[in-house]
Amino acid sequence: MIPVPNEILSTLRAAKRVLVASHIYPDGDALGSQLALGECLETLGKEVFFYSEEKVGHLYDFLPGCEKLRHSLPDISGFDCVVSLDCAEAQRLGKGAEQLLTAKRLIMIDHHAGHKLFGDLQWVDPDRASTGEMVYDLMVPLGVEIPYDAAYCLYAAMVSDTGSFMYSSTTSDTFRVAAELVNRGVKPSDVAGRLFDNFTINRLRLLKLVLDSLEVHADGRIALITVTPEMFSETGTVAADTESFVNYPRSLASARVAAFIKETRNNVISVSLRSKGDDCDVAAVAAEFGGGGHRNAAGFKIIDGDRAKVSRELLQKLQKVVAPL
Repeated sequence: MIPVPNEILSTLRAAKRVLVASHIYPDGDALGSQLALGECLETLGKEVFFYSEEKVGHLYDFLPGCEKLRHSLPDISGFDCVVSLDCAEAQRLGKGAEQLLTAKRLIMIDHHAGHKLFGDLQWVDPDRASTGEMVYDLMVPLGVEIPYDAAYCLYAAMVSDTGSFMYSSTTSDTFRVAAELVNRGVKPSDVAGRLFDNFTINRLRLLKLVLDSLEVHADGRIALITVTPEMFSETGTVAADTESFVNYPRSLASARVAAFIKETRNNVISVSLRSKGDDCDVAAVAAEFGGGGHRNAAGFKIIDGDRAKVSRELLQKLQKVVAPL
């Protein structure tokens, strides 16, 4: 575990007004970490502004504190510091990135490998399974008695980003923090139920269409699924409804690498990659398309792309990295 940089601790101790933000299209780790950090800072008597470019989708609106999120930026000069959470590069802060970068102090906290550093103070630990873990370890030296709502958000962040503690990124640190959060009253069954037993009829119909797109290559070592704008229209769903779909091709016993190709609107292609073990580095593959992430979980986005062409090029690159069974 990399210790929290002292300058980040001293900056947060001295700050009276703090803005907390996460990346656009926030996942469970980003949103849970943001809400938990803000809640904890409020217990220290600080004024906190919770910024999110988008409204929270129905998959995560059960997280306590979502009602505090605001979707337009105030005057950044009025804050002592801004904290960016789970964001691997500045452009993923969204439309407000340029304004957020003008903050008096911009603190960046993240666990993604291949991070494109930005801001004034950085704490990046790619050995941690989630940003939620890091937020917990940030609160301890600040002397915060973590409130139940914050503990709940942190546990949800960790479960979300570790695939219920299935991914190889899960460590003893992960379980150490999870145990502390459970000791604060969080019920694992409640969080798991909210995160995973949350399908609507339309989302289940979308999953059916997506699974029908399954392609298997390289003797079963590569499994690929696709979603198209037509599928969204047919089922009355949106991109957020595809959360965790990539885990279905990953669950194939023979698969070493899983890919989920999403055309969210015409010519906007987003790809999620997952791998098993240490022999297939999907972050390196994502980097070839301008993306990034971890060895076992990565992704990239292409604007004005052709879905069929992206699929062909991706398959060629994945075939080079999968090792024979």
